[in-house]
Amino acid sequence: MSRKNPLYELNPFKDRTPVQRRHAAQYLLITLISFAFSVGGTRLFLEVMGYPRLGGGQLHIAHVLWGGLFLFIASLLPLILINRWGLRLSALLAGFGIGLFIDEVGKFITQTNDYFYPAAAPIVYVIFLLTVLVFAQIRNNRKSSVRAEMYGVLEDFEEVLDQDLSAEEFRDLHGKLEQVISSEKSPELVDLAKHLKTYLEMNRNKVVPEDPGLYDRLLGWIRRFEKNYLHRIRLRKILIIGMLAWGIWALVSPIGFLLVSRDATQLQVFLDQLISNRLVRNESGLNWFEARVLLEGSVGIFALVSAGLMITKAEIQGIWVGIADLLVTLTIVNPLVFYFDQFSSMIGAFFHFVLFILLIRYKQRFLTHDLK
Repeated sequence: MSRKNPLYELNPFKDRTPVQRRHAAQYLLITLISFAFSVGGTRLFLEVMGYPRLGGGQLHIAHVLWGGLFLFIASLLPLILINRWGLRLSALLAGFGIGLFIDEVGKFITQTNDYFYPAAAPIVYVIFLLTVLVFAQIRNNRKSSVRAEMYGVLEDFEEVLDQDLSAEEFRDLHGKLEQVISSEKSPELVDLAKHLKTYLEMNRNKVVPEDPGLYDRLLGWIRRFEKNYLHRIRLRKILIIGMLAWGIWALVSPIGFLLVSRDATQLQVFLDQLISNRLVRNESGLNWFEARVLLEGSVGIFALVSAGLMITKAEIQGIWVGIADLLVTLTIVNPLVFYFDQFSSMIGAFFHFVLFILLIRYKQRFLTHDLK
């Protein structure tokens, strides 16, 4: 029979449910960017430098060790420092660390420590994609409650203590405290919010001019660029050209394979190349290659359909077909492409991500009203 926790009996009102950090999406975005840069930069550096060995004799200092070091430092920073810049630095080092670590996954999953094992590239891509999905979930589903708002207020009060509070931050913080006070759901939190509001107003004269950091400046530049240059007609043209380019490119491999398969000699040479590169090892591997060709051709056709719908002014249907097409491409087709084409597929995957984001932004900016 379980025994009740005496500490809980002393405080039956305690709440230990998790609360998301106010700037969690920003930290995760920094991790994603540094992750992608770490993997891409490492592969490019090793390819250019001819895969050098760091060490001598029996020693070989693999870059997975540097990844582990970065991850260790990234885990220590939020335990030691409470400053926001410490969390940003932790997010940056975590991205570099996981990139250097996961880049050597081929050695971890093979008995021969095969760095070039074909399945390594799709594994790296899938892990990155899962992190993107976590980012999207965190960015769009921040639950609001009085308790969560107070956590955010206390987190943002760092700017007051550092005497780095701008006028915009003052208004935002003041508004959140007013929201907590007006809720009247928790007398204790309301009382705390009133005292914090009084302290905040006492420091009104210490408000400093706006001095955005690198992340805020970059975000502001993107928003200004979007507003000034990506108006509806121009963005629609970019999307049409992008979907046409992706559709045509996606059909190159299936058409090439279809032409090769018509000649038995050319087909045998092509299959020998796949076998010699260890991309096809058995009949199952050949089936996966055929699935890649079939799926790539299918998404290519739907990409052309999406572009055609947007050209014929059926943009709502065209945007939805494009979003679905790229979603299948990013989650199903690209892992197969990474397996057979390895890290040379990174440029294509980046193009898919950008095109997918532009489709989402077009829907949010110009079609939200039409869909209601």
